[in-house]
Amino acid sequence: MQQIRQVAQINQRFRGFLPVVVDVETGGFNRETDALLEVAAVIIEMDAEGRVHPGETAHAHIQPFEGANIEPKSLEVNGIDPWNPLRDARPEREALVEIFRPIRRAVREAECKRAILVGHNAAFDLGFLKTAVERNAIKRDPFHPFSTFDTVSLSALALGETVLARSVKAAGLAWDHREAHSGIYDAQKTAELFCSIVNAWREAG
Repeated sequence: MQQIRQVAQINQRFRGFLPVVVDVETGGFNRETDALLEVAAVIIEMDAEGRVHPGETAHAHIQPFEGANIEPKSLEVNGIDPWNPLRDARPEREALVEIFRPIRRAVREAECKRAILVGHNAAFDLGFLKTAVERNAIKRDPFHPFSTFDTVSLSALALGETVLARSVKAAGLAWDHREAHSGIYDAQKTAELFCSIVNAWREAG
């Protein structure tokens, strides 16, 4: 009798959650007082064979909220000039609503309950994101309120590394240090790392 191959579904793989890789660039480490300057989000997709891949990327440069603190040392690391008009930065609420729109759509299309944030030191990214959501009274936040997938822990287990650049290289992926600390680059590389580990675990049985 001919066997019918079932198409893999991402909502079954992650217990009803859709992984979305997020990287934030900020004006410091304090989520309550320091500016959120950039957000990038990469939606994870699954093919018919059950392998996961980076999908659509949503991104925005963000204007510091009124009264936000910005630490010069943070700007030295991420290379952001918050007042450069070429950034095309948008108000915090407008930027987040725009980023959340394709994520909510992907959650619906995948028949998931909600998105789950994937990040390298995910608690940092989730903390800044949730604080900005509260600050702007955004009602339709697609992310789980506290659960995350942290590629630091996954990399430590699978690769013996914790630093993002070293983890990416250990996974056999390309890394360009000149692009590091850009929200889009770090999010996309974290997405590649996450998918590489998940796929390797699947292939190992």
